[in-house]
Order: sequence, then C-alpha cells, then structure tokens
Amino acid sequence: MALLQVNNIETYLDQFHILQGVSLAVEKGTITVLFGRNGAGKTTTLRSVMGFHHIAHGEIYYDSTQVNGLSTHLISRKGIGYVPENQGIFHDLTVEETFALARGKGEEAEEKIEWMLELFPDLKQFWHKKSGLLSGGQKQMLAISRAFINSDGLLLIDEPSKGLSPIMIEKLMLAILKMKEKTTILLVEQNFMMASQIGDYFYIMDNGRIVHNGFMHELKEDKEMCHKYLGIS
Repeated sequence: MALLQVNNIETYLDQFHILQGVSLAVEKGTITVLFGRNGAGKTTTLRSVMGFHHIAHGEIYYDSTQVNGLSTHLISRKGIGYVPENQGIFHDLTVEETFALARGKGEEAEEKIEWMLELFPDLKQFWHKKSGLLSGGQKQMLAISRAFINSDGLLLIDEPSKGLSPIMIEKLMLAILKMKEKTTILLVEQNFMMASQIGDYFYIMDNGRIVHNGFMHELKEDKEMCHKYLGIS
C-alpha cells in the first residue's frame, strides 16, 4: 500500500457535494502534485485527509493505518504535516518561538530544525523577528519548516507559490525538491511551471473528481490535457 491511500472519498460542505469519489495514492519518497482549476476540490481533498472535513464515504490510510474518523490532532500525531494556503502561522510569535512550539523534542527535532535552517537561511537571519514582519516568501518558508518538524513522513502543502515573486517561487521550488530527501509530499499547486519541474506524479481534479493521473513527464507532453483541464496553451 502507498504511504497515503485515499479510497473513493465523498465530502459534503453544507449541502454541497464537493468531493465525488476521489481516490489517489502517494508513494513514499515522492512528490505528487494535485492540479485543477479553482473550485475543483483540491483544498477540500487536503482538508479531508487532515480531518477538518468529515467524509461521508470512503477510507483514508496513512502508513497502512486507517485515519479517517480521527480528529485532526490525532491525524497530525500520526505523522502528517499540513501547510494551509493561508500558512497558518502566528504573526505575534518570533521565528524562534514558532520553532519552539513545534511538537518534536530531543535530538531528532534539533536535527530537523538545523536542516530546515540550512535549507531556509533567511529564517536563521530573522530568528528573533516577529513572523508577521516577514515577507510572504519567508512566511511560507516558516510554515513549511514548522509542518516538517511536526511531521513524520508526509507533508501536505497547499499552493505554496501563491502571491510570491518569481525569484521566491524558484527558491521554494528548489527547497521542496530538496525536502524529498527527508519526506514525502502531496502538493496542491496552480503554478504549473513550478510544479511540473519538481513533481514525480500528478493527479488532475475537475468538479470534485479525479479525471487523470500518471507520471509528470506524461502530463508535460500532453498539451491537449493541459489546455483542457488547466487552461495552459
């Protein structure tokens, strides 16, 4: 079984049927990218995995253990880190305090912190700066670092490049690619150029369903599919 296995899940938000039989698999040590236009159900998929939304049907397995039905806190304790689209950091805390709030303790946690500071040297430079005063890209670095420290094998990252400059997007792209050495990543991303360069596998969502999936190199070569579902000419 894949590290993350999502089987035919159905999710409703109020009376709206958002996810309509979504299935996907994320293999250990890979970057899998979930594409789709706005409103396709990508964020709802991540939030359903994390337990923020109740699934009406289907199963979700992490590391061969069924996690649907557990609280978000318990799912996180199983080892899944989550970086929401709004980053979810506390602006009144410094970078140092944000790292201190990370769940991990002991030597392993210290090693993770040191590794992330090497990956994102900006965070070390602004160690005593309040998070709310960081740039958009630096906030994203902090959010990803915190989630990585709290996780134990899988990161769900929701649109990390949104609103960032091309230079910062390239920095993040290279960092996320480097992180594949340490973890497995399920990435939601609208920036096709970024995601197609770092992803191993892809899934495309449309109207709450998975309509295509495969190897990333196959998608890059399929101009018709990119145009039809992603609006890329």
